[in-house]
Amino acid sequence: MNRSRKIAIVVSVLALAGLAAHAQVEPVSGTTPAASPAGPVKAPDGSETWPSGLVFRSLREGSGASPSPTDTVKVHYRGTFPDGKEFDSSYTRGQPAEFPLNRVIPCWTEGVQKLKVGGKAKLTCPPAIAYGAKGAGGVIPPNATLNFDVELIGIAGR
Repeated sequence: MNRSRKIAIVVSVLALAGLAAHAQVEPVSGTTPAASPAGPVKAPDGSETWPSGLVFRSLREGSGASPSPTDTVKVHYRGTFPDGKEFDSSYTRGQPAEFPLNRVIPCWTEGVQKLKVGGKAKLTCPPAIAYGAKGAGGVIPPNATLNFDVELIGIAGR
């Protein structure tokens, strides 16, 4: 396996699953995957800013089920910094990622639940619900805002 492929796999694990000890993300006080009673603030471009800070913009509506926080999901995604620089992509690897939704950064746990199978959305994750002041694995700097295009392909067992 070449070096760049190994780096991509390591970044994927760190960026999505948060499984490495230094990339563990603690839930942000007061944020949960559920919407607040106030709901989101809607923008003219169709995006919704949720109380947690998540900015969710649907790119394609799905028609299947929506996952719960404890479901294992199968997704294709592309992660970029605000300047457009890509730091991770399942598309580049040519294989979707599969992981328990409650084992990823809070932004993903919240945002992916808003999708239905077959849907695609852009998630903008502020630092408080991404990797915060610690960053992740030398790839995600401290206090980084992250953008993800996420396509929900399936939910295990459904």
